[in-house]
Amino acid sequence: MSVEKWLNCRLSDIRQRLDAQGHRVSKPVISRILRAHNYSLRANVKQAAGQQHPERDQQFRYIQTQRTQHAAADQPVISVDTKKKELVGNFKNAGQIWCVQAEEVDVHDFPQDAVGRAVPYGIYDLRANRGTVYIGQSADTPTFAVDNLADWCRTELRERYPHATQILIEADSGGSNGARSRVWKQQLQVQIADALGLTVTVCHYPTGTSKWNPIEHRLFSEISKTWAGCPLRSFAAVQQYIADTTTHTGLQVRAYLVTTPYATGVKVSDTEMALLNIQPHSVCPQWNYTISPRSATQVPVGWVK
Repeated sequence: MSVEKWLNCRLSDIRQRLDAQGHRVSKPVISRILRAHNYSLRANVKQAAGQQHPERDQQFRYIQTQRTQHAAADQPVISVDTKKKELVGNFKNAGQIWCVQAEEVDVHDFPQDAVGRAVPYGIYDLRANRGTVYIGQSADTPTFAVDNLADWCRTELRERYPHATQILIEADSGGSNGARSRVWKQQLQVQIADALGLTVTVCHYPTGTSKWNPIEHRLFSEISKTWAGCPLRSFAAVQQYIADTTTHTGLQVRAYLVTTPYATGVKVSDTEMALLNIQPHSVCPQWNYTISPRSATQVPVGWVK
């Protein structure tokens, strides 16, 4: 017999099986015997990390090196990602709140009953401990992500780092800011490097390691705590909950609503990619690259800088 055993049934079921074998035992006795042998109801535990990329540790060390270098040069370091999309309407929101009577919400979370779907794209300033969330109402596309980044650079970056010439962006490897997205890189070139004159360095976290992206545990987790148990009945409510998010370490968050519609399926040709002023790094070039501003002669005809 194996040392480890798993049994998925109620105490009453165990009692009936024992009774069928001629052992009459009460449920409290069964419970005490199980616990005496270290049996208890347990949930699955996420421990198996699966196959890891051979350059995973090297990339983490390189991200830290880049972060230190940019901070030493008084250049901004930001972490970006899209938080889980939320249905906006009279729907249940996980969590509990102190109240006399629980709020009543719809029995079902049908998308057709929703006001819309919120797409919160977050930007977290590691050095200043400040978060900014742009709440989109359309698709989560690379253009949407870079539009938000460009707005942040024109406002908050100039507010905190008026002399900045470079910026380090830490991002996941997938999604709207994925490492393989051509639109993401092309839009960074056009909207930030060329338009704002900033040298953009991007470091992506390897696949399966997004939980270590600082924005996840320093901003998004705190937002989830703020609106836990509170129905997100309107986009205004979503914005208010995000803006109200604070921590004892001084986190402050700004939230903006974005009503611009974004089309999916946008493509960038090989010719357009060849015109980008992008330089892969020698360390993990698939995840690390720098996009520099192009000169006037390098800017494609038809685009005004």
